[in-house]
Amino acid sequence: MKFQPRCTDCLLSRVAYEAALVLDDPDRIREVQRAAAAVLAAGQREGVAAPVLASRVHRCAYLMIGSDDPYLALKRQNNRDALAAAATIAPQLSSFRDHVTAAVLGNTFDYGVQSHQVTDDFLSFFSREFERGLAIDDTDRIFPLCRRVVYITDNCGEIVFDRLLLLFLKSIGADVTLAVRGAPILNDATIEDAHALDLDRIVDRLTTTTRGERELGVNPPLLPDDLALALDRCTLVVAKGMANYESLIDLSDFPPVAHLMAVKCKTIAEMTGVPRGSAVALLRE
Repeated sequence: MKFQPRCTDCLLSRVAYEAALVLDDPDRIREVQRAAAAVLAAGQREGVAAPVLASRVHRCAYLMIGSDDPYLALKRQNNRDALAAAATIAPQLSSFRDHVTAAVLGNTFDYGVQSHQVTDDFLSFFSREFERGLAIDDTDRIFPLCRRVVYITDNCGEIVFDRLLLLFLKSIGADVTLAVRGAPILNDATIEDAHALDLDRIVDRLTTTTRGERELGVNPPLLPDDLALALDRCTLVVAKGMANYESLIDLSDFPPVAHLMAVKCKTIAEMTGVPRGSAVALLRE
C-alpha cells in the first residue's frame, strides 16, 4: 500500500507522542518531528510503501529520542491490564468466532493513533463491542483453513487475547508458527513479550518478522528463513492490525490471509468498506 498524504498528520503526531514518552522538552520534541517530517518527505518522493516509510520515520525518531524502546513501560502496563481483563473474559469464549472477536477487540490497545482512543474501561468496552460483533465476519471461511497457521502479531496488550486464540487453535490440532517484531517499534510485541506470556510454550515455533530490523508490518526481503519456510507451507496467515494489512494487501502469490483488526482510521475504513471503529475478520484469498 502506498503512503496516503492525508496520513501525514497522524504519523507525525505519533512521532510527537513517542518522543514525549521520553523527552520533557517541547523544543526537542518539535526537532524530532521536523527530522521525521524530512524522512517522510524523502520517502514519499521515492514512492516507498506505507509501512516501510513509517518504519523509516520511527527509526529516525528513536535515534533522535535516544531510546531503543520508548513504549517499554506502556507495553508492560498494557499486558498487565490485558491479563486482568482476560481472566474475566476467557470463560465467556467458546467458539472460534468468539476467540477471533476477542483477539480483534484486543487490537484496540494501540497508542498514538490520531483518530483512535484507547479505552480506560476495557471490560465495559469489550462487553459492548463483543455483543455488537464483527462488521466483516469471514470466520466460517477462515476456520477450515486453520491447519498450518502463521500468526503475525501486532500490539502488546493485544497479544494476551492472541494467546487465547492460539490456545484454541492448538486445541483443534493446528500447527502454529507465531511471528512477533524483530526489534522494538511502537507498542508492538517482541520476542521478549512473547516469552513473558509463555507463548513459546503454546505454539509449535516462535520467530520474528525480521532478522532484527526495526520494521512494521511484513517486508519480504527482511524475513528470516524460518518464517519464509513457514509461509511457504502454511494453509493460512493470520495478520493482526493495520500495519500488517497495509504491508500484505498488495502482495500476490501469497497464502490466504485472515486480517483481524480494529479499523482505526478513515483510509483503512474506505479500503475495507466499513465504518471507522469496526471490528473485522476479513479473509483475503
